[in-house]
Amino acid sequence: MSTILSRTLLLTALCGMICSTSWAQERNSPRRSTRAASARLDRAVFSRLKQLKLQPAERCSDEVYIRRVYLDLTGSLPTADACRSFFRNEKPTKRSDLVDELLESRAYADYMALRWSDLLRIKSEFPINLWPNASQAYYEWIWKSFRDNKPHDRFVREILVSNGSNFRVATVNFYRALQNKKPTTIADAVALSFMGARADKWPAGRRADMAGFFSRIRYKPSREWKEEIVFFDPTLGRKGTAPLKSRTLRLPDGKEVLVGAEQDPREVFADWLLKPKNPWFARSAVNRAWAWCFGRGIIHDVDDLRPDNPPSHPELLKVLQAEFSISGYDWKHLFRIILDSRVYQQDSMPASQDARARSYFACYPTRRMEAEVLIDAINEITGTTESYTSMIPEPFTFIPAETPAIRLPDGSISSPALEMFGRPSRDTGFASERNNRPTPTQRLFLLNSSQVLRKLERGSLLRSIQRRRKGKLKDIVNELYLRILSRNPTTEELGVIYGLSKSKQLKGRTALIDLSWALLNTAEFQYRH
Repeated sequence: MSTILSRTLLLTALCGMICSTSWAQERNSPRRSTRAASARLDRAVFSRLKQLKLQPAERCSDEVYIRRVYLDLTGSLPTADACRSFFRNEKPTKRSDLVDELLESRAYADYMALRWSDLLRIKSEFPINLWPNASQAYYEWIWKSFRDNKPHDRFVREILVSNGSNFRVATVNFYRALQNKKPTTIADAVALSFMGARADKWPAGRRADMAGFFSRIRYKPSREWKEEIVFFDPTLGRKGTAPLKSRTLRLPDGKEVLVGAEQDPREVFADWLLKPKNPWFARSAVNRAWAWCFGRGIIHDVDDLRPDNPPSHPELLKVLQAEFSISGYDWKHLFRIILDSRVYQQDSMPASQDARARSYFACYPTRRMEAEVLIDAINEITGTTESYTSMIPEPFTFIPAETPAIRLPDGSISSPALEMFGRPSRDTGFASERNNRPTPTQRLFLLNSSQVLRKLERGSLLRSIQRRRKGKLKDIVNELYLRILSRNPTTEELGVIYGLSKSKQLKGRTALIDLSWALLNTAEFQYRH
């Protein structure tokens, strides 16, 4: 029997025995305002649950909360030291303080840039063909926007009305990150990205009306290789030397607007879209934010907002829309409201067996980590790196070995592991492109892969833990649990490990590798909960 196979059998046994009981600087808004908004959010959800006769889950433990909030805000796991510090903290505001701290971290900007890079289709290779230096310029602009907490209305306006070189004006890449340059394709992308709507499902006339706002965009190559100038051309579509004329265009809500002969209709559309009372803009943004925190939107799915697809909690949607608008479209304020709420801090175990509990947010819905988050977590835990490559032979595609997967600026840069775990192709911008469903291949990779074994054997983490903990089994096990599961082992789990140690099934450095490997294969590690 091969070494890997025999160890796989031991890992399977360990996975069954261990962790079996473990799941049970603000800009516009002071913290007091955040607490009041969170209370309104809670009332909206719990009153709806009362109508549905659904019992809310219990409040989650500190061990669960720190892991959950790190994953949902930063796409990373807390360090063992961060866990210990949080558990020792006795301040009643420690959870909201942690949210504040994470919102000011680089990792928050990294994770938001990843989410929006998926939505805005940042990819160099076919069928998007942005090219590497344009992709990186676009990604950098998005990352800086979230680092600086740029208001969402300003973020969207800068994209919609942009003109210039795709290398020098990053936002014009929105008009290039498409499978073709037809006005209807552009309108579909605008509706999906900023309205959460499927314009391709609208009646043909309504879709054509919206496309009219994007019908005078011209693309012109320059002398620089792969550079393209994107700009508004009022003469586009004019016959011969006929004089320019004003046009009447119809907005998605049915209202007609007069657009001047030399006026960019994109500006008219942006003015309409970004009005505080617009029925689509804030609703789409807050619905996406909620889905990023709970795995599903208040309106599900997040890419198909329409009158005959009602929200599960209408009052909740109104509360979040109002707060987002009043705050000046402040993403950090929105996340503070959600993560400070009692709804978000529910346990993942529902209070009843009612099948509706998760879809109506009567508990925190469990869901698997995304591909990038999972691979980064394994690398961080083992103290190793991953190799990422692109098929495009360009110097701009060089990625330093220590780069986390959530910081990859281009969908064309990937690895076999990322592809295996369902990273989206970024061809359409739909949330459904990301496939988070577990597969037998993924399970086999984590349980029996020589690549995972090499990471555990050659990585720096276990050696560091052994050295710092001076070989004391209890201290080493505690450190591993904190690093991998963000909690201390239970008495029952320690008993299992001590029993295996005494029977010599777990001994020496091999024991620590096998224990770590077993923990990586638990649902508690692989899932948000």
